[in-house]
Amino acid sequence: MQKGVFLIFIFLILIPLSINAEGKEAKSMIKDIHWLGHDTFKIVGEKVVYTDPFKIKKKDTADIILITHEHYDHCSPEDVRKIQGPNTVVVTVADCAKKLSGKIKTVKPGDKINVEGIEVEAVPSYNTNKQFHPRANGWVGYIFTVKGQRIYIAGDTDYIPEMKTLKNIDIALLPVSGTYVMTADEAVKAALDIKPKIAIPMHYGSIVGDKGDANRFAEGLKGKVEVVIPEEE
Repeated sequence: MQKGVFLIFIFLILIPLSINAEGKEAKSMIKDIHWLGHDTFKIVGEKVVYTDPFKIKKKDTADIILITHEHYDHCSPEDVRKIQGPNTVVVTVADCAKKLSGKIKTVKPGDKINVEGIEVEAVPSYNTNKQFHPRANGWVGYIFTVKGQRIYIAGDTDYIPEMKTLKNIDIALLPVSGTYVMTADEAVKAALDIKPKIAIPMHYGSIVGDKGDANRFAEGLKGKVEVVIPEEE
């Protein structure tokens, strides 16, 4: 076999092995992602990260709290206090920050900050065919890196063009219930644009939507994107 052909052969073998290894890393991260209902996740890595704490059942101490927007089921001062210690950093948008106290960092779409060693990027999150989450409000989703995995939490959003620009997402947390956010079918389109290694449905089972939405989302991505539907903790 000629040297050039041999090198191409080895390269073609290594590509799928590399992709498979990356997929395994994302899968191993799943055990550290705890769904607490609605859009609330506890993610354990170098730091303990909570997203949109709502109806928190157990007191805890978060290192970082990410809040996407000021609606009561996402920006809940009572629930923030249940997991807020003296050193907890809360990252949120300006209208929610006004309701909170402690160490607060305000962001808007496009901002990139480092919080306690965790890279956090705020990305657009808004409605396109309803008015519950207007783009003009400047509310956000987040991309943040834990244990080497880029995790995207979309916030309360529809299927928006900016999703096509998101790069190298390992795990995507996507709303699926419709009414206030994108439907399961629209979330399938979002996942196909984002191309995460693993997609996790959220925003169901509390305010609106049920597990049927999560199942429909998983069915729509069968054979295309791996979907994990966690049990609520």
